[in-house]
Amino acid sequence: MPRRDAILLLAVLGTGVFLAGLELMITAVALPAIVTDLATWTRLREASWIINGYLLVYVVTMPIAGRLADLYGARRLFLVALVVFTLGSLAAGLAPSLELLIAARLLQGVGGGAIIPVATAAASHLFDDRSRPRALGVIGAMTFLGMAAGPFLGAAILGAFHPEAALGRLGLEEGSVAGSLLAPAWRYVFYVNVPIGLVALVIAWAASSGWETPTRAGRVDLVGAALFSAFLAGALGALTLLGARDDATASLDPATVSAVLVAVAAVAGVLVVIRGLRVRDPFLDIRLFRSGSFSSAVLVSGLTGYGFATAIVGGAVFVDRVLYGGADEQRLALGALAAATAAGALLSGFAVRLLSLRFVTVIGLGMSIVGLWLMAAWTPDTTIAGVAAPLALFGAGFGLTVTPRSTAAVAAVPVASYGVASSTVTVARMVGMAVGLAILTAYGSTTIDNLYAQVYATADAYRQYVPESLHDRPLKDPLVVEALETWAAGEAARIMVGVFLVAAVVTAVAVPPSLLLDRRRRMLAPAGPEPAAMGADLDRAGGDARTHGA
Repeated sequence: MPRRDAILLLAVLGTGVFLAGLELMITAVALPAIVTDLATWTRLREASWIINGYLLVYVVTMPIAGRLADLYGARRLFLVALVVFTLGSLAAGLAPSLELLIAARLLQGVGGGAIIPVATAAASHLFDDRSRPRALGVIGAMTFLGMAAGPFLGAAILGAFHPEAALGRLGLEEGSVAGSLLAPAWRYVFYVNVPIGLVALVIAWAASSGWETPTRAGRVDLVGAALFSAFLAGALGALTLLGARDDATASLDPATVSAVLVAVAAVAGVLVVIRGLRVRDPFLDIRLFRSGSFSSAVLVSGLTGYGFATAIVGGAVFVDRVLYGGADEQRLALGALAAATAAGALLSGFAVRLLSLRFVTVIGLGMSIVGLWLMAAWTPDTTIAGVAAPLALFGAGFGLTVTPRSTAAVAAVPVASYGVASSTVTVARMVGMAVGLAILTAYGSTTIDNLYAQVYATADAYRQYVPESLHDRPLKDPLVVEALETWAAGEAARIMVGVFLVAAVVTAVAVPPSLLLDRRRRMLAPAGPEPAAMGADLDRAGGDARTHGA
């Protein structure tokens, strides 16, 4: 391919991974608005699958997409992934109910989970050994750039778009068909992906005409993927239902459902391990965990992922439900988190060339723990700057752990397993994020249910939560509502204290395994790399189609 076309196609690949990175953070910003519009906060357990469903499908799709790119070519699979992601975004924006929105997010997760590993594989084939590392660096940077842009774009859309006013000027009612498709503003968080995806699709199709990556014979472990999906869905479902009340109107008892889900997860988990040990090319290669360094890297990735999800969602909920902040406040708080994460990840790539992997990781974990501890001190009187600073500290620490854990995992396995090792580390991070969100949802939902039960226990139960001067006023009186909101904000802040402290403890658990990462003080020898090491570096830069990088 001519270099001009290769650069153009690399830009398109970067756009694809940018959208995939954007999707997580931008949805976290919009989640409170979505819950308020399509449901109530009492349905937080269901609403959490807007994010968790995306993560679940994303995690399962990523290794499968990498293998499919090996078998059928990265070009056509990237085009298919971009189409699926764009259609999923359109369906999510059009969703009239919470259930349909979750279904659309699952479709979107299929596309997003395929885009990044396939784009990495395509970039590896586009350029020669000399230019390949820079191309892969562009792909990795665009992923984190998308995450950093998510809060800014999401807050900008929610703050600047006022479709209700536009519908009024056009003489359309909000309840009409057109009104339900164009309002409220959170729909444009998903709509924004559609024109970008279409333009990228056209350019990718034109720029890559007549070009395709090499293919080879092989198989895809769909059975292993199905078993892993059952394990993950069962475990996340059971965690989400922790503390759920028995609703007389529900057809199934939450405790019974949880027991069934736990059983499904246990059986599926055992089968995943057995299959991973017996199949030649399994979905999850259990044999890699024989390496202590590899196992430690995966464990660190999963534990830090838990803290990352807590910081993202916890920060968004705190700003919205406790501080009652608007778009600007959300943009500042989550933007600080995402930008610091991107900066930390970039810095870690340079730091590991001079310092040991475990030293860089421990420093990053320490910063993350301190950040979460400071978040636990938030109160309704905390300023937005007081929210943004701990989030930024956590993000910078989390970013510092990105390169060391991925490098340690890859260095601990044979050359043929570089892609699988890198993908496994990323899968662990995403699973950790999903578990963190599930536990956060369960804890928050249980507490919200208890608060509702207190306020509505009797006709006048609300009076004990408002000033005595308002006891003679009805529940729907504006002053009573305002007083209850103030009380609820204080209770929400109290809830978040426990959430952030637990995340700090979970992150601290990652410190011991981080000490088992590569013990070399420097990644580059003073006299330069030996020929064998240089060859391994080039192989690693090329990667296989399943490589996801950070």
